[in-house]
Amino acid sequence: MDSLWWYIGALALGIAEIFTLDLTLLMFAGGALAGGVAAQLGAPLWLSIVVFAGVSSVLLFAVRPYLLRSLRKKGPVAETNAARLVGMEAFTLDEITERSGRVKLAGEVWTARTREDAPTIAEGVDAVVIEIKGATAIVASNAAGQAAEKEE
Repeated sequence: MDSLWWYIGALALGIAEIFTLDLTLLMFAGGALAGGVAAQLGAPLWLSIVVFAGVSSVLLFAVRPYLLRSLRKKGPVAETNAARLVGMEAFTLDEITERSGRVKLAGEVWTARTREDAPTIAEGVDAVVIEIKGATAIVASNAAGQAAEKEE
């Protein structure tokens, strides 16, 4: 009966993975399956937990990076969340310095900064997002941003 809970957990993690597409929850689902098999073979709860943790760790740190590299080799992976904003144009609402500024980006107002020792960007011009750090967009002037993209 204990194994049933492990299998239900694995199923729930597998379903949740469908919504994240990060392969992290899938690795934990594999660990839960292993914990369920251990419980089904008569292992005590503590041993099932150790099996879950061990298998999840191996899957997370050994198998997941390999799978992600394989997926990226097959073609571009659609970036999501803040990562998709890198390379987009932003309109400066304030003067952008390495300490302060705001931009309009993808219909939202973002806090923005330039990289250290980068020139200030004037208010009311287009800029390019070169990085996202937390809730702050690191931007460069349009010409500097295009040059940075070509280097990469």
